[in-house]
Amino acid sequence: MKVINLHQDENEIIALAVANNRQAQQCIYSKYSSKMLSVCRQYIKDMQLAEDVMITAFMKVFVNLGRFENKGSFEGWIRRTMINECISFIRVQKKVHFIEETVYYEEIDSETDFQFSIEDVQSLIDSLPDGYKIVFNLFVIEGHKHKEIASMLGINEGTSKSQFAHARRILKNQINVLKNKEKYS
Repeated sequence: MKVINLHQDENEIIALAVANNRQAQQCIYSKYSSKMLSVCRQYIKDMQLAEDVMITAFMKVFVNLGRFENKGSFEGWIRRTMINECISFIRVQKKVHFIEETVYYEEIDSETDFQFSIEDVQSLIDSLPDGYKIVFNLFVIEGHKHKEIASMLGINEGTSKSQFAHARRILKNQINVLKNKEKYS
């Protein structure tokens, strides 16, 4: 059995994984699985389902590994696969509904000194309806533009902006509720 050196050049490991070397595939999985699980968890509330989606997405990564062209980061390529798989999973579950609106509102956020834990923030995002959550994550976390989001989700750009504005409004209200709770406890 050949042992794969963890410090081996990433391009060499990718080439071995393309050739179906199981140790190289395991090396890739070990290196990226925890980060990719957190990506899936951003979109899927249930940890077991998020893990199932991540595993399915890794299978797609390994099947399509020969298509990676070394343009951009390998981690970014894997991440994009994870996000696409999450969106596909949510669509299949028919849990996502996009309200077609072209009117959206941009609000100016005020500075806050209120501190949240990562778990608090994730809980707030999880409470959003799936359509709002997907657009919010793609815009805020992944840094996509509304035009890109619209293309990815098969919606128009105004709908993406509207979904994001609604998500921000809901989150802002939830933050105010938490602040008031903290203030009076």
